[in-house]
Amino acid sequence: MFIFGIAVLFKLFSIQFLQGDKYRDLVEKRDVKNVTIPANRGNVYADDGSLLATSIPKYNIAIDAVVPPTNKFEEFIKPLCDSLSNYSGKSSRYYEKAIRKARINKNQYLLLAKDINYTDYMRFRNFPLLKLGAIPGGLIVNQKTKREFPMGEIAQRSIGYERFDDDGNVTRAGIDGAFGEKYLRGTNGKRLKQKIGKNKWKPLTDYNQVEPKDGYDVYTTIDVNIQDIAHHSLLGQLEYYEAEHGCVVVMDVKTGEIKAISNLAITKDGSYYEKRNYAVYESHEPGSTFKVMAMMAALEDKVIDTSTVIDTKNGIKRFYGRTISDSHHGGYGKISAARALEVSSNIGLASIIDDNYSKQPKKFINHLKRWKLNDSLDIPIMGEGIPDIPEPGASNWSKNALPSMAYGYNLRITPLQTLAFYNAIANNGELIKPRFIKAVKSFDKNIKVFNKEVLIDKICSDKTLSEIQDILKNIIIRGTGKRMYSETFSMAGKTGTARTDYANFEEWKKDKKYISSFAGYFPADNPKYSCIVVIHKPSTKKGYYGADVTGTVFKRIAQKIFTDTPVVDEVESLDVKMELVENDYGQFYETSKTYKTIMPNVVGMPAMDALALLENMEVKVKVKLNGNGVIKEQSVSKSEKLKNNQTVVLEAS
Repeated sequence: MFIFGIAVLFKLFSIQFLQGDKYRDLVEKRDVKNVTIPANRGNVYADDGSLLATSIPKYNIAIDAVVPPTNKFEEFIKPLCDSLSNYSGKSSRYYEKAIRKARINKNQYLLLAKDINYTDYMRFRNFPLLKLGAIPGGLIVNQKTKREFPMGEIAQRSIGYERFDDDGNVTRAGIDGAFGEKYLRGTNGKRLKQKIGKNKWKPLTDYNQVEPKDGYDVYTTIDVNIQDIAHHSLLGQLEYYEAEHGCVVVMDVKTGEIKAISNLAITKDGSYYEKRNYAVYESHEPGSTFKVMAMMAALEDKVIDTSTVIDTKNGIKRFYGRTISDSHHGGYGKISAARALEVSSNIGLASIIDDNYSKQPKKFINHLKRWKLNDSLDIPIMGEGIPDIPEPGASNWSKNALPSMAYGYNLRITPLQTLAFYNAIANNGELIKPRFIKAVKSFDKNIKVFNKEVLIDKICSDKTLSEIQDILKNIIIRGTGKRMYSETFSMAGKTGTARTDYANFEEWKKDKKYISSFAGYFPADNPKYSCIVVIHKPSTKKGYYGADVTGTVFKRIAQKIFTDTPVVDEVESLDVKMELVENDYGQFYETSKTYKTIMPNVVGMPAMDALALLENMEVKVKVKLNGNGVIKEQSVSKSEKLKNNQTVVLEAS
């Protein structure tokens, strides 16, 4: 027994003194660690300083009931519990019982409050006992940040985020994702924490070893008023046409600044949200909006002029064994080249390009390359779609490739690329890179300023430019967009309707799917904004042509921008008071403020306004709209109390 005792003493001496440093290091590594304190992410602002995204600090407050010495604990326990009771509404006795029990059980982490804001956090820090800090007060503070979007779901995908999963993989979407790593993220801090059992950790001190450094703020080009107009105009149309998804982008003609971008897709329950940034990422066949590029190439090469006569036959013509047809029954016969674009004749544009470029297709392709339509715009937002302009020798090239390209098939570009080109037409030929960011700042100090970036000084001659501008005006006056025409407000642009998912043509005929689009600018003379609207797979029972599906959205955005957001340098045509538009909007605004849960009188109101009004009330109602135009009848009487999921039928002229 004596020898055994000596051995035990020797082992204790060895562990304590000879191997002490080794074991102390192991304990330190297991029980104490440096925890990362995330830096506050920089804010994202609109062009007027309105907040689009911000990081809000949230705090969890706990107490280590073992740390406070007995005299301090007994002195402050009752006033502490009284303060906690005043904060939460629970009794002071409830808190005293819980804290005393934690002290008896040597509980070093008793949660007192979760996910509180900074104001409440400072309030807790001044509570009796806790105001003594981590030692001897037992205060434990865990801070985290939460990203908030003051505008809600509007443009949330475009504003974006930077998210990390459990494996460290990062997803970066939108503006926040594009500029997160370099500017918004900031520098993380460090804080020592000790393990207290059950995989819980408490700070060793009430200060950080390394203080986190907040990220820079990013100021975008987004105009919150235009963004709101664009979002709700698109949303109303998607809901009415029961479309799969769609996007809209509004761009400042002179600067290339993106003033609004909205991308919405349908969910399983029939509602819409920002699933993908379709305007940036989705490369698809543009359809008839590409006819403008084809016509400009022919005008630039002088193989035609606007008065050249084109025979569109009776609306059906075969090219290399394949039939091309026009939507107009019976065709247009012999018409001018300008008229072919105005009425969006597939045969007309296919004939122009095939007749003049079939033996030298690269001459036509080179125009598209010079206009950079074969290259991405290289914008900072992640996931930009890759354009595809086929060339002779490529797998997707055939004799039919050229006439197909003339009216927007057999090639792929993104909506943002199409908009940039139309913006160049509005901007007297100057092609500008679309811009989402104005500046990166630290408080009022500029860290980096983003200026206008010109991609091409002049896309074509002044003669071609003037001719195309006239045709785009006439499309609204007497062409495919004539239903958009307004005597008091001028617009210019091109409608587009393209088949989609037509690889199996027989199946497609049973269930036809289209992409409707409209690209253009406004006002037609001295344009201020360019805009593109693209809607995928609208219900063919309600309509699918560009003028109806997307042209309506374009017109509503254009008119509301100039009634809600007037500009100083108004053109002459805008000096005319648009009484109809002003009255419509005034009626809509006043009604939306007054009627929240009862049925308003929407008779005489434009259908889209009535639809938006009813679907954005505090009561969730289902609106069935029959027809277009102005509301003539409503199934629910004015001032009647509305119920959740109640159906309201509107009859429009």
